Amino acid sequence: MANNASWEKIFKDNDILKNDFSKTPFYLSAAMIKKSVQDFTKTTEKEVRCLCKMDTRESVPEIMKKNGLILLPVKNKYYVIVKGEGYVDIPEIKGEAELYHTKLDFNLDTAKIGNSEMQHLDFAYASSLIRTFMEDPSLVLTIRGRKYTPEFSYKVGNNLIETKGVQTEVDAGYEGKDKVVLIEAKNSSTKNTIIRQLYYPYRQWTEHTKKEVFLLFFEKRIDEYLIWQYKFTDKNNYDSIKLVKSKRYKIV
Repeated sequence: MANNASWEKIFKDNDILKNDFSKTPFYLSAAMIKKSVQDFTKTTEKEVRCLCKMDTRESVPEIMKKNGLILLPVKNKYYVIVKGEGYVDIPEIKGEAELYHTKLDFNLDTAKIGNSEMQHLDFAYASSLIRTFMEDPSLVLTIRGRKYTPEFSYKVGNNLIETKGVQTEVDAGYEGKDKVVLIEAKNSSTKNTIIRQLYYPYRQWTEHTKKEVFLLFFEKRIDEYLIWQYKFTDKNNYDSIKLVKSKRYKIV
C-alpha cells in the first residue's frame, strides 16, 4: 500500500514540495513523520516502518510519483527525499529453462517443507547452482541477516547523499577466493525492486573487503530457479546499476 493520505499530510505539514530538489534533497526524520500522522488510526497509516517501506514502484505514494521523488534512509530514524528513479526492472528471462543436475548425490527431504525464500536459496546453494552460475566452486556461505552500514557517500542525480549506520539485510552472502556474492531473494514474481536493497549492502561490503563484490537477484517460481546478476558501473553512483546476465534453471 502506498499510504497516499499519510504522505499527502507529511508533504503538506513540512512544505516538502517547496524544496529545490535540483540543488538539495529534503531531510526528513521519523519524529517529523510521526507528528504529521499522529491522528491516523491504522497501523499502516501511522507507523514509520510501514510508511517508509517502498520496495517497489507500485508502493511509492502518488505525491512522490507525480514529482519524481524517492525516499532513502541515511541513518537510524532519518531519511532523505530526493529526485530520482530509484528502482530497477527485473526483466522476464525468455526461453526454456536450462536443466541443471544437482551436485548432491542424495535427496534433501527437509528442503521440501515450506515455501520460504531462504529455503529455496539454500537448496540452490546446496545443489551448487549458485557456484555454477558464478563459475566459482570456492564460494561458501559467510553472510546472513542484519548488519549496519559504515559511513559512505554516493550520488543520486546531482545530489550527494551522506549515510551511516543504516540497517541492511541480505538473504545470503558467499565468499570465495577472490569474490563476495550478495543475494536478494524472492519467492514470487517480481517486476522491479528498489535499488537500495542492492546498493546499500554492496557499498557496505566493498568497505569491508578488497575482493570484488557481486550482486544477484534470485527467485523461485513453481519449479524453476531464476537468477539475475547486476553491477554498479560507478561505485559512487546510485543510478549506475546495470543488468549483467540472467538465467533460469530447473534443478534435477
